Amino acid sequence: MSRSPDRSNGRRNLSIAATLGLAAAVVASSIAGASTATADAGAGDNADGIAADVQPLLSEQLGDLGAAVPTVVMVHGTDIATARSAVRASGMRLITTYDKIGVAVASGTSAQIAAAGNQPGITYLEGNTPIEFTLDTSNTATRGAEAVSTLTGANGKRLDGSGVSVAVIDSGIDPTHPFFRNPDGSSAVVANLKSLCLDESNQGTSCVVRLPNNIDTDTLSVGGHGTHVSGIVGGRQTSLTDGTRLQGSAPGASIVSLSTGAVLLIVGADSSLNWVLENHRAPCGQGVSVAACPPIKVTNNSYGPVGGGEFDPQSATVKLQRALAAEGVVTVWAAGNDGGDGSASMTNPPGQDPTGGILSVASYFDRNTGTRDGAVSDYSSRGAANDTSTWPDISAPGEDIESSCRLYLVICSTGGAPNNGPGPLDIGTFNTISGTSMAAPHVAGIVAQLFQANPTAT
Repeated sequence: MSRSPDRSNGRRNLSIAATLGLAAAVVASSIAGASTATADAGAGDNADGIAADVQPLLSEQLGDLGAAVPTVVMVHGTDIATARSAVRASGMRLITTYDKIGVAVASGTSAQIAAAGNQPGITYLEGNTPIEFTLDTSNTATRGAEAVSTLTGANGKRLDGSGVSVAVIDSGIDPTHPFFRNPDGSSAVVANLKSLCLDESNQGTSCVVRLPNNIDTDTLSVGGHGTHVSGIVGGRQTSLTDGTRLQGSAPGASIVSLSTGAVLLIVGADSSLNWVLENHRAPCGQGVSVAACPPIKVTNNSYGPVGGGEFDPQSATVKLQRALAAEGVVTVWAAGNDGGDGSASMTNPPGQDPTGGILSVASYFDRNTGTRDGAVSDYSSRGAANDTSTWPDISAPGEDIESSCRLYLVICSTGGAPNNGPGPLDIGTFNTISGTSMAAPHVAGIVAQLFQANPTAT
């Protein structure tokens, strides 16, 4: 979040000047003609007698799994009909499907999973990996605030991300928070969804459900993370009771919130990415105007596995983000909070994708100066020193970021500087939190600014 220029020697916001380097990475590189990695870092060695490649983590899980204990896997086929057929033939329970990338998500025992992997046309079996969320001079340091105040987009409006929706895949959101309140009283949150893919009560295969825009979807176990991140993306210009003025990186952008669900596992996050792939052109439905609910042009993903890991080009996450890139949607990843000394890669695996339009964001600390002269944060995940493909693509402010919170939300209670406003009854509505989770949404907001400036950018 960013404080206004007069108080900005203590907060953050991304901009078009710092954006020129980003533009080279995002706009100048062709998303549709993106490069494709050929390495197969995630493939199993088939020592378990399964014809399809098996993710190493899943192979370990299957070895430890009791004969009658089911687990959730992603069955990759040459197309969706093949994946569905394998699930059906093996007796597994279908949970959901990612039709455009040929993946069926299903639950079954180790014997059923092996049977599915031996069906014709099945190329890969992938487990349900645990994830974690990677927890204002910032917008001055990035020059985002300068862009908002001095530049206009192709639509003739100030360059604040208006006319662009940003999908925030996270713990959820409190759409009623004052930071998301437009001048007319409406919310910046134009769509509010939640993944129920791992809820046993869900009996359908369309398990990302739309909720009313006034429903707080923030997951209880990490409540507040998504609300804080979303504020960094698109919080509206707001004055707090102490005179502080804050705004998001793209204070005119629309927000589409997708909660990964109550359990922090990759299927909930991938199901949200798949929803964006299927709905980015009309996120509020075909009957809603583009003016009221703009297309999604960028997703923010501030989550990943603990400790980083090897890039897996066969994973559903990578297939989904490459399909999004081919359709003109940028994917932004937090690099992770696992530090590292360069001896091994600690960065978030999908962010290592060399495909154009996929960005990995490290955190740096501007030391509350509003400049770009600070150092990379100690906690920010590093790649392997001898392998540039594992390095983050760009850094953005991620330390001491003030954004939307609530006192009762878990993550917000860990913040070190609660603040009040804008109204006299708005107590503890803002707080300061650090992490690459806070760096990535600065970049997502800048991407929204870029698409406002050039809606047809590729």
